[in-house]
Amino acid sequence: MSKFQPFVMERMMSKWENQVDYNLSESGVHPATVRDLVPDPAQVDQLLSTEFVYSQANGIPELRERIAALYPGATPENVLVTVGCIEANFISLQTLLEPGDEIAVMAPNYLQVWGAAQNLGMVVRTFDLASEQGWALDVDSLARAVTDRTKLVAVCNPNNPTGHIMSSGEMDAVVAAADRVGAWLLADEVYSGAERLTDEETPSFWGRYDKLFANNSVSKAYGLPGLRVGWIVGPPAEVDKAWARHEYTTISVATLSNQLAAIALSPEVRPKLLQRTRDYIRRGYPIFEEWLRSHGDLLSIVPPGAAAIAFPRYALDVNSTTFVERLIKEKNALVAPGDHFNVDQHLRISFGLPADYLRGGLERIHQLLTDIAD
Repeated sequence: MSKFQPFVMERMMSKWENQVDYNLSESGVHPATVRDLVPDPAQVDQLLSTEFVYSQANGIPELRERIAALYPGATPENVLVTVGCIEANFISLQTLLEPGDEIAVMAPNYLQVWGAAQNLGMVVRTFDLASEQGWALDVDSLARAVTDRTKLVAVCNPNNPTGHIMSSGEMDAVVAAADRVGAWLLADEVYSGAERLTDEETPSFWGRYDKLFANNSVSKAYGLPGLRVGWIVGPPAEVDKAWARHEYTTISVATLSNQLAAIALSPEVRPKLLQRTRDYIRRGYPIFEEWLRSHGDLLSIVPPGAAAIAFPRYALDVNSTTFVERLIKEKNALVAPGDHFNVDQHLRISFGLPADYLRGGLERIHQLLTDIAD
């Protein structure tokens, strides 16, 4: 049996996120409630009459239609509904690649694709977002990472953990690199709609390239992580192959999750959920920014363009996982360490939270920073 690569960030979060006083490790905003999503009593009555059948395995028609409507030219045949974007990403690798294939993955990044590819026997190369250039794409690094052996290029846009939104030129460079060698492009786009400075949604890679899986979910921009609903949008033949892999993992998304996600993506509700998310981001970031500035040169940051997460660098000679382990033990708080994204001396800190809770969690981080600096 090959050596298993654990998903170290999710291991830590799974163990501690519900145990600490302050959890600032999540990458979405404070979750919405059922009441936020379904305020209409008539809809509530309809949901209460739902039978707990196996749902249509690739997603109920209404939900797939509403997902397809978000991608110009797409139809429900382009869509597979999955259990979160995490399943979408995993079965994308299984569908598009074979053991021994080489892939190029953006870094820093949520390391699911990076780790899962290794566990599936694939060869992983990385290309960089450059911190000294505001986390912009390092085109030279991309050119080195994508070789004649590359079968897939994987990006996360807007990026986790930096919040960087790729420019049109950066997106074109990624497409050109994949097209140069005939590789597939896997785009994790879960933070589109969670922009901090604009109401314009981050464009999808959909429509820029034919050999594409555009993956997304209702977890981040919609504030509905507990529904566990994601999707793949791609060419119908490959989406059908992904559906076959889906039948080996989860078979289908939960009955109520299908229906609630269809409500979330309706023309009436979707804009309200996106506005709710942006409101949390825009209220929370100034609180975080004031806190960061109060530490002078100890902390520095490239401000995120999207997502409810900040990725500051700290000027202390301490490993980031060591820092977070002390934060849990000594201050009963949790953030994500930078080395869980392969970038040490950084912390990923959630700020899309209720103000008092956010301030309380930031104070615990401040206490530990002060303890170490002294």
